[in-house]
Amino acid sequence: MQDDKHYDDSWPPVRGDYQVGDAGSRVAVVTLASRIFPRGGAICGPCKTENLGIEKIIANVVSNCNIRFIIICGAESRGHLPGDAILALHKNGIDERGRIIGSKGAIPFIQNLPQEAIPRFQEQVQIIDHTGLEDIAQIEELIEGYCRLGEQLGPYPREPMQVVKRRAQAREVCAGGGDLSLGCGTVMDTSAWLVMQEQKDL
Repeated sequence: MQDDKHYDDSWPPVRGDYQVGDAGSRVAVVTLASRIFPRGGAICGPCKTENLGIEKIIANVVSNCNIRFIIICGAESRGHLPGDAILALHKNGIDERGRIIGSKGAIPFIQNLPQEAIPRFQEQVQIIDHTGLEDIAQIEELIEGYCRLGEQLGPYPREPMQVVKRRAQAREVCAGGGDLSLGCGTVMDTSAWLVMQEQKDL
């Protein structure tokens, strides 16, 4: 497929549990909790979390303008519900705290990406929801069909967006300083995505 290099040579920029296919393909495939790898897409892999997993998807998609469709398939991850979170994010975006609006997942926060990555993701791709579908032959038929449709659309008409993850500010956390207790003296500061041991006040 002729892709005219609508992506950087280092694509995909974020490491993960995925397989890269034809970087010129118009389709990316998210298989949720299922470890299946249908062929024909630009990139294919599971997503089991409604926060960091989705952030990786966004970063890898917006850095390749060829990708115009994301097919969601495979079994939903219980509790985290990343499939539901991707659909909610694409439809509703995030609020001022980074929470995905309308998501039913346990911790649906996008906090390590620049804000402009979200509308770019919403504009660049269409989400094709086939949550629950695990038949590889059927999924590959979907990929082929949306690749043809994507050829009519052409690549997204802007430069590839290289997402730089934000660094959370370092901070000390004393007893009670975290906002989520994980038990046994372990707390999480959800605003910075830090997990640490509580230090008791002297």
